[in-house]
Amino acid sequence: MIKPIIAIVIMTLAIPTSASNTDSWLISLNSFSDSRDEGKKLMNLSYGLNSLETKNEKEHILLVGVHGRNSQGYEWVYPLKTMDTENILSYFFRWDDSRCAEPSAIILAKQLQELVKETPSIKKIIIIGHSYGGLLVSWFAENWSSSLPIDIHAIASPLAGIKILNDVCDYKPPKLIEKNISFFQWRTQQKLDGAFKDLEFNPQVITLKGSQVYVLPNLYKGNRLGHNWSISFVADQLK
Repeated sequence: MIKPIIAIVIMTLAIPTSASNTDSWLISLNSFSDSRDEGKKLMNLSYGLNSLETKNEKEHILLVGVHGRNSQGYEWVYPLKTMDTENILSYFFRWDDSRCAEPSAIILAKQLQELVKETPSIKKIIIIGHSYGGLLVSWFAENWSSSLPIDIHAIASPLAGIKILNDVCDYKPPKLIEKNISFFQWRTQQKLDGAFKDLEFNPQVITLKGSQVYVLPNLYKGNRLGHNWSISFVADQLK
């Protein structure tokens, strides 16, 4: 979830480049799992790319979730469980969301390239960024150089930037989409989104030629479709 960033220190991030394992986190989930407890497990992972399940050698799609600022993780439990199939290998990227997104995006790109080399069955990557995490994944639109196709989903994300991010991090929205990339913008309705409703403009809105834009509805399963529910809605569309 995005909260105002009072100060962001720009420095080299000491994030491990090797992926860790969460002891088949997805397999351990069941209908009785408490989403907040499971969310805490996600957010207690070490920085970097973390495997959520054991490989079955049948996966040809790599799915990566990228959290937003001050996330408690619970908003990812249902989406990750819903999207996972025997053909999908699921990972979660933990990063220091109190800092600028680009250094972590570069680290994620490196780790993805290493993981793909280790898993030749992977033919496609789906990367989903929520809230501030959407800025991180949007970096790939202009900087993904691999021939492997990648789908980028930015959900409830301030892709237009917010002043302090623009100033301190020199953030600029993506202006083009490289080949082998599909870019999807999933926008909540500003008046219903607790992260954006008090802003004078909707920071989710950018013009990016070739991207696909979806505006989320008012309700999801009888609940107001706000900032955190947005991931679950998108998961249902993608499963």
